[in-house]
Formats: sequence, structure tokens, C-alpha cells
Amino acid sequence: MAATRRLSHTVAVITINHPPVNALSSAVRRSLVKEFGDADKDPSVEAIVLSGANGKFSAGADIREFSTSAFKTVPSLEEINGTIEGSRKPVVAAIEGVALGGGLELALACHYRVADIQAHVGLPEVLIGILPAAGGTQRLPRLIGVPAALDMIVRGSRISATEALQLGIVDEVVQNNTIEAAIQLARKVVGRPLDIRRLSAVPVRSPPSIDAFLDAAMEKARRQFRGARAPLACIEAVGASVKLPYSQGVAKERDLFLSLWATGQPQAQQYAFFAERGVGKWSLPTGGRWDTVPPKPIRSAAVIGLGTMGRGIVISLSKAKIPVIALEQDMKQLEQGSKAVNGLLEREAEKMKKQGQTAALGNGLGSVHFTVDFGELRDVDLIIEAVYENMKLKKEIFRRLSSICKPDAFLCTNTSGLNIDEIASVTNRPQQVIGTHFFSPANIMRLLEVVRGRETSLTTIATAMNIGKVLGKVAVLVGNCPLFVGNRMLGPYLDQANYLLEEGCRPEEVDQALEEFGFAMGPFRMMDLAGLDVGWRSRMEKGLTGAKVPAGTPTCQRGGTRYSPLADMLCELGRFGQKSGKGWYQYGEPGGRNAKPDPWVLVFLEMYRSTHQIKQRPVNREEILERCLYALINEGFKVLEDGIASGPEDIDVIYNNGYGWPKHTGGPMYYAATVGLPRVLEQLEKYYKANVDVPNMKPTFLLKKLAAVGGPPIKEWRTQLGNLSNKL
Repeated sequence: MAATRRLSHTVAVITINHPPVNALSSAVRRSLVKEFGDADKDPSVEAIVLSGANGKFSAGADIREFSTSAFKTVPSLEEINGTIEGSRKPVVAAIEGVALGGGLELALACHYRVADIQAHVGLPEVLIGILPAAGGTQRLPRLIGVPAALDMIVRGSRISATEALQLGIVDEVVQNNTIEAAIQLARKVVGRPLDIRRLSAVPVRSPPSIDAFLDAAMEKARRQFRGARAPLACIEAVGASVKLPYSQGVAKERDLFLSLWATGQPQAQQYAFFAERGVGKWSLPTGGRWDTVPPKPIRSAAVIGLGTMGRGIVISLSKAKIPVIALEQDMKQLEQGSKAVNGLLEREAEKMKKQGQTAALGNGLGSVHFTVDFGELRDVDLIIEAVYENMKLKKEIFRRLSSICKPDAFLCTNTSGLNIDEIASVTNRPQQVIGTHFFSPANIMRLLEVVRGRETSLTTIATAMNIGKVLGKVAVLVGNCPLFVGNRMLGPYLDQANYLLEEGCRPEEVDQALEEFGFAMGPFRMMDLAGLDVGWRSRMEKGLTGAKVPAGTPTCQRGGTRYSPLADMLCELGRFGQKSGKGWYQYGEPGGRNAKPDPWVLVFLEMYRSTHQIKQRPVNREEILERCLYALINEGFKVLEDGIASGPEDIDVIYNNGYGWPKHTGGPMYYAATVGLPRVLEQLEKYYKANVDVPNMKPTFLLKKLAAVGGPPIKEWRTQLGNLSNKL
């Protein structure tokens, strides 16, 4: 059933009924044409209300049809929108739940719009590599003006009903009975002129210097969305709404859509979209389906440690309306942590108030109780330890929790790479211990690596994954190994960046190449932001630093493997990055953010090369990209070999959401498939031959096998993994 019609006295109510989100599939579009045609011809009908079943107006087009002939099936959504807008009878959209993408375009074609206060609207097409292609880039600017429309369309943001009312997107916002309110409005406007309500005929409100405005928007988008084509196409389409008649603007919108599709970026971003929704549905490499096990309800939580990570986790739990106990080791640190947390909570409450949501801290956000008493954790359902990365300290905390917490409490550790099994070994419940690796800042970053230990139960996994969902995170289940998935793959990437400096590159050259590829930040700017001392102190604890190496050696070695001590040497000189005002770049003052190339670094690198008899050579952009990206990708194949990730989608979701990988390329593993696995293999073999003391450049067995069978599409890799599992 796609769309139905009922009569409420003189108002026809047409309801889209295509579960779960009322996507506008070809069947729905055909049904809408029939129902609107019948209602328009029916003399007993004076007005029409368009609604969605099950509390949702429509989440837009059916993405799965984009690559099929069904997408081209007539009528198109814009044809339907033209029919609705041209109706002689007033049409009112009753928006409940969401009106996103094509759903909002459908609502914009209606003459009036009524929204439930909990509803959200938006045009998020840019997030899947396309633009609104059913008149959205032409109607929305006519309704709310170019600046506001451009902001919504280019960012792909969804806004609340309250914000939509303020902008003028909807005419009324109601607390409940949205359809009834729409029916009442429809009866009220019967007989009123509709010309001024037909957006295609409304002149566009635009800034005085529209060309300069659009040029500035283009330049900003190029910087903000490096390499992504969709934001630029959105700006061009909105510009057409100002410069062209409506019919020509719609034609331009369609041409831009088709040109985007030809780039391959929409396919990559739609792969990423579906990958995020699939990461919670795979079997464990060792067997078992955690997603078939019901999670335990979490009615209370605790966070131990109120540093940067702990504070973000507390805020995340509070935003999910889960009461939190926040614990620190002494009153001084508790006071500092509570002050920071309360400040963040106040900002969250203010944000919710602006969005029309409940703002009172008592019910809009979960309560937060601060303490230094471990005894207060005895009845908590789930505890997240978030102290700094020190195995001895974490084990001490888990021993204590084991004796205090109730038997069915779940014990989580926010570690970025320590051994989950070693932490669990000191408890009396290893089956209830799991890693929850949040990313900083935890209240903003979407990624959550959920790390299963050897004895972690399916119920514990299901509960941790569900908590990720409740917190609004993209939770990815990974296996237990040093540094897990994301940070493990980052190592070879950063190694190659450092080796490139040794061989002749400047930090800004490497960063520029990778930022032009699409990363928000190159490796050296990223290291300066994170703090070079973080990794340095960790390496010192493990005895792995190598700054003091014998002069005259052609390359630095650590255990027979090439090792670059450059970062260690900077730290020994007090150059920690932004926090100290100097690192790979100079920042003017400690805490500065404006990275400028530092002439001192060039002299430092020249002296280093001279000491170690390294001959400087020119390195082009292609080599920078291949060495950094292919080293990372090669480690991804090793992660799959080791069963740490269940499939390439897991890796891509992790990198898209936690490491700034450009989503318009799909993710590192999808990108490898796009380049062609035989090509990736060939280049890795070339670079490994030139650097045999860099083991992570040696092509993995899995990559070789997949390349040998022609480099199959990524959707077939899981099958190949199954076929090869007995050989790995």
C-alpha cells in the first residue's frame, strides 16, 4: 500500500503509507498521482491534506532505487510537485516526525504546511553526495531567502519545527493532532487565492551583491568540504534560482544532479550511508550473533575520571537522559571537573531551548551527581572508566569496582589501545568487561569503538552497542589487539609521513597533499593539535623512543625496523605542538591555532639528514598520497586477516566518523576498491622493495588474494573473506 485517501467532510486526506519511513519510491509516486488526480476531480472535495502514516511525513527518496531503472520511472517527484502546486484546491502538508529531502520538497510544493512540535525538516542530500533534485534548490530560496536556504542545503542540516516556523518554512506548529490542525487550516483557506502560495511563481529574495555572495560561498565550501563536489553543485543550483526562471532553474538542478552522479562520489557516500546502518548486523568472526541477544536496560551510569574524555562521556550520557554519577580521585580534581561539566550542561540546555526542546536540567537532561566516594557506585548499572592510558591504574580501578559494584553491573574501559583481556583478568566478572573507546570530544564525535575481550559475553556486547545507539553514536564492534582498528591503522600512515620528511619533504607539503585529497587536517597539523607529547610519553613508558641514535647511521632502526625519531626529538626540545606554541609548525603563542610553516623545522630536518647521511630527493604529490594512504589501507587488510574487524564496512565507518577520512571517497577500503586492488598491490610492492625495513608496507596475504581474483567489488569481500578464512 503506497498512498491512501479518506474524506473528512470536504477535505480529502491523502496518506503516504510506505513503512518504515514513507520513502518516495516509484510505487508511492504513482499512487500519489492517482490519489491527487481523484481528489482534484471530486466535486465534494474542497481542499486536500497530505500526511504520512505512523507519525512520519516522509524521509525522502528511496536511495536504493538510485542505481536502478525504478529511479527513472515516471512520474518523477518534481512532476508530482508540479501537480500538487498547480492544484486549484488548497493543499496543506501535515508534517509529523520528519520531512527530509524529497519529503520536504513534497511539502514545499503544498500551499501550506503545519508541523508537529517534535518534527524535523531538512534537505540532507548533500550528505549522500547529491543535491535536492525535485525543486528543493529552487523553491526553498523563494520561501526563506538565499542565505538561509543556502546554509540549510549546503550543510545538509535538519532543523526543528520551531526553527522552521521562525524561518517561515512552516505556517503553524502544533503540540499534537497535527493532521486535525492541517484539516482545520485547509477548511479556513478554501476560496483564498493560491498564486502567492505557489513557490515556483514567487520572486527570490537575495543579497544585493549576489555574485560576490555566491563566490564567497563557493570559496568557503571548497575549504570546508575539500574535494567534495556536492556542496559546490548545491551553491550553483541555488544561484540558478536567482538568475534563471523557475523552469530553467529546475532543469539546471537536474543537470547538476546527473553530473554529480557521473563523478562516483554519490555512490561512495551512499555506500558509507548504508555501511553505518549495517555495522551492527554482522556475525562475530568467531561465530555468534550478538545482535539477536536483547541488551540489558541501563537506568543509571557512572564515569570515573573527569578529564577531557570523561567530561564528554558524562555529557553524552546526560543528553541521553541517563542519570550519571561522576567520580574523581580527590576534591580538587572533582571541583575542576564538575565546574567544566556544569558549564557544558548549561550550553546543552541553552541549545535545546533554542531548538524548542525541553530545557530544564531536571528533565531535559539526565541528572549528574559528583563524588569522590567509590561506594556510591554499588547500585549503578554501567560504569565507564575514563582515566588516562595507564594499565596499572586501570587494573587497580577494575579490582576495586569488582568488589564494590553489584554482580550484574557492566564494567567498561575507555581505552584507546590497551589490552581488554588484561584489564578484565583482575575482575570477578570478565564476561561483563568491554572496551568503549570514545573519540574526543566525546560529546561531539560520533564514533564509538566497542572492543570485545576474549570472555566478553554476547549480552555485554549487545548492551554496549545499544548504549552507543542511545547516545547517538555510530558504534562499531572490533576485536582486542594493540590500538584496536582506528589507531592501529593510523600508525603506518604516520610512519610514512615521517619517512617522507626524512627523505626531503616539508611538513606543509605532506599536509597539503592529504588535505587536497579531502582530509580536514594533514598528519602534522593533526599531531600538533593532539599534542606531540601524548605519543612521546607513551613511547617513553614502553621504552620505545629513539631520539638518541648513533650519528652516521643511514637510517634509524628499532629492533631491525626503520623508525623515525623526529617527533621524539621535537618533544625533547619542548616542541609539543599547539599547546606549547611550537611543534611541526609555529603558532605564535601557546594554545594558538594558526599554523605557520617554521623555518627552524627546515634547518632541523637538513641537519638530521646530514647526520644520518640521507640524500634529499624530490617527492611528488602522487607518491605522498600513495605511501600514506596505501600503508593505512594495507594495515586495514591485515586487520581483516586477523579478524579484528568483521568486514571492510567496519573499517570504513571507523575512518569516516573518527579520523576525518573524506566520506566522498567512501572510506579507505572502498577507496582501495575504487582505485583497483591490483594497482594498490603493485604500488605497495614497489615501495616495499625500496624500503624492506618497513614491514607494514609489505602487501598482506588478503590483499594479494583479492587482487589475484581481479579485485572484486567491495560488497563481495565478505564472501571472499569466508572463502579465504581457512588459508589465513
